Parts: sequence; structure tokens; C-alpha cells
Amino acid sequence: MASESEVPFESDADELDKFSILENPETRRKFIKQVAGTSAAIAIGPSLVGAVSLDQIDSTSAAGATSDSVNVHLKINGKAYALDVDPRVTLLDALRERLQLTGSKKGCDHGQCGACTVLVNGRRINSCLSLAVTHEGDEITTIEGLANGEELHPLQSAFIEHDGFQCGYCTPGQICSAVALLKENHANNDDEIREWMSGNICRCGAYPNILAAIKEAKTKART
Repeated sequence: MASESEVPFESDADELDKFSILENPETRRKFIKQVAGTSAAIAIGPSLVGAVSLDQIDSTSAAGATSDSVNVHLKINGKAYALDVDPRVTLLDALRERLQLTGSKKGCDHGQCGACTVLVNGRRINSCLSLAVTHEGDEITTIEGLANGEELHPLQSAFIEHDGFQCGYCTPGQICSAVALLKENHANNDDEIREWMSGNICRCGAYPNILAAIKEAKTKART
């Protein structure tokens, strides 16, 4: 009886092996490995193809960026420059990276600190927020263009005399902004100077010295 009962059991097991490979632990392990390997191949395959495609796209984009560059003529500190730039390049990056006029500083890069302030047609702007291509033919003055040869601008001299800087990082923007401030006639009292210089942040807190420097420069401008 025992032998007769074992035969159907083996035969059923054979049938189960044929139709349910997950019933046998060893077979199940092989099956899982095969599935895992196949899944990995499927997952990696498109990634590799995609990587090749991305490389091709990047090379095409780089070539496209060169061909899409725009020629812009800038007049900076009295000198004319012709540049081929990407239309998205800011005036600040064009000054610093292309023309090596590094006096204008990149601080927050969001137009909040004023370290990048330059003068465009006599008006102060945040050069990090302005595209270079929009300044075709404009008169641009950076901190490098304020002095007359070896003779410093009165505001530069006043900043030195009153120690209107500590680390000095914000000083170029502070001075350019103060130059425009005096031309705008917004230096009639201490509160007005503070208000109209509020777009230029000094992390060191040299505001009293900056205020004193602007007031002296205004006095000298009158004499």
C-alpha cells in the first residue's frame, strides 16, 4: 500500500514541477534569479540607449548654443567691445567672465544684495538681473571706470578716508550706487541717504562710515 501511495505522490510532484515551479524551493530560487537578471537587463538596456542619446543631444545642444550666439556691442568705461554671447548671459557674467572686469561682484545673484551694481546710461542697475544683449550701444560704467587715470573718484577717496568698507566685497556696488545717488539728488539728509542706499547690503555693518563718506563726497562736489 505504501508503494502504491508513493507513486501517485511522485507523479503529482512531477506535474507540479511542470506547472508550478514556485512549489520547489530550489527551483523557485533559480526562477527568481532568472527573473531578476532579466529585469536588470530590461532596466539597464534602455538606460544605456538613453545615455547614448543624451550624449548626442548634449553635443548637438553645445553646437546649437554656439550657432545661436548673438553679437552684441557694449560700450564699457568709454571703450567699445564686440562680444558673441549666449542670449541668456547676464551683463554681470559678460563683464566678469568675458571681459575680466571683476570689480563688479557676484553676491546673491538674485538682485537683492547690490554687490553687482553698475551704471547704465547714468542709472544704477543690478547687473546680475540684466541680460547683456539688452545693452547694445548703452554707456556702461563699472567701478573700474570711475577713476580718472590715477586720480580717484571723490567717492572712492571718501570711502578710503572714512573706512567705508571692511571686507570690501560690497564696496564696488556701494560706490557705484552712491555715485548715482548724488546725481539723483537723493542725499539731502541721513534718512534719505539710508533709504536710497538700502538696495546695497553690507554684511560687515559699515553703514555709518558709508553714510559719512557719501555726505563728504556731496560736500566736496558742491565746492
